[in-house]
Amino acid sequence: MDVNAAVAALAAIAGVCTGVIAMLAFRWSERDQARPTRTSLHTDAVLPPGVDTVLSVLRSSAVVLDESDSVVKASSAAYALGLVRGGKLAVEPMLNMARDTRRDGEIRQVELDLPRRGTGRGEALAVSARVAPLGSRLVLLLVEDLTEARRIEAVRRDFVANVSHELKTPTGALSLLSEAVMDASDDPEAVTRFAGRMQIEATRLTNLVQELIDLSRVQNDDPLEDSEPVRVDELVAEAIDRSRHTASTKQITMASGGTADLHVWGSRGQLAAALGNLVENAVNYSPARTRVGIAARRVAAPGGDLIEIAVTDQGIGISEKDRERIFERFYRVDPARSRATGGTGLGLAIVKHVAASHGGEVTVWSTEGQGSTFTLRLPEAGAARRNRGSGAETGLDPDFDLDPELDSGFDPDFDSEFGAEFDAAPGTAASASPTPPIS
Repeated sequence: MDVNAAVAALAAIAGVCTGVIAMLAFRWSERDQARPTRTSLHTDAVLPPGVDTVLSVLRSSAVVLDESDSVVKASSAAYALGLVRGGKLAVEPMLNMARDTRRDGEIRQVELDLPRRGTGRGEALAVSARVAPLGSRLVLLLVEDLTEARRIEAVRRDFVANVSHELKTPTGALSLLSEAVMDASDDPEAVTRFAGRMQIEATRLTNLVQELIDLSRVQNDDPLEDSEPVRVDELVAEAIDRSRHTASTKQITMASGGTADLHVWGSRGQLAAALGNLVENAVNYSPARTRVGIAARRVAAPGGDLIEIAVTDQGIGISEKDRERIFERFYRVDPARSRATGGTGLGLAIVKHVAASHGGEVTVWSTEGQGSTFTLRLPEAGAARRNRGSGAETGLDPDFDLDPELDSGFDPDFDSEFGAEFDAAPGTAASASPTPPIS
């Protein structure tokens, strides 16, 4: 009987202990669930209602930080700019701004230059950062990328400065020459000489104004609005006619050839101006008694066939450092020669804009002292592709044969289209880097 009572007492004690332990475990579990965790701080639930929706439609990069400087919410643009890495804000000045705002509740804004990720050229991102409190313990950071806006502003500022300088030169010369004519009114020979100089400066001023108008037009006009299939041989013939007088004066022979009956799609006026500028430059920068060649061909490309029009000269050539800048407005390889030829430095900029607006590109291959090849690549017109094989006669000779003396000025990647006569001799421009392949 005593044994049974002892067993019952032990069982009762064990039950009471089990109940107490279960109650304590339940209480501990409730308290643990109520405690905020690091994971819960990183969920969207801690954001005030509606903030998540607002952040998703903002164009600015958005980052929300909690009291421990951990990222609660960040937009994809913030990751793309490299602002957030490993769940932390990676830009120390912005992090300091966030801490100051969390401490005193004041809104702060600053412009910063950040290193661009993925480039080794020291390029910087210009950004505007604005920090504001969001609720009682969160901080909102908005970052606007100003890089493109600054670049456009710099281009506009440089353009205005260059235009002012270029316009000042001929207008100043005209003013001085007019004074000289007045002072030499009793000397017919001096008047004639000064009047001739005035005509030259007036022509230079007229050309500059016209090219400014052309550049503005190709930048603002959509070539697809008045586009049409344009015959390449007609463009070549028009470009040759445009420079025929200058070439004749310098005894420069102009030859055309390549594949016949090619068509491109676009604005005839803009395309004629672009090719005309390339041919005119080739003539102006070539020595007397040399040759300038214009050749066209079709090349296959992943997005559709392209038409390549190459303009080759035997001129002074272009150095490697200058090749990177020759398509900039008002940039000239040889300013002294440009003054002698009346160049404005806008011709190649116009060519670049025309090519880009037509879905193409312009490239240059050159060797100093041996010549240059400018290649204009444009998409082929669909009508021309459908009419392939028609064998229509054009003004271009498909068996175009160049004088061997001109070979050294041609892009070596361009010779296979026209026969063995294009093969450059050893030690000539063929040893230089060829035109980059079409991507």
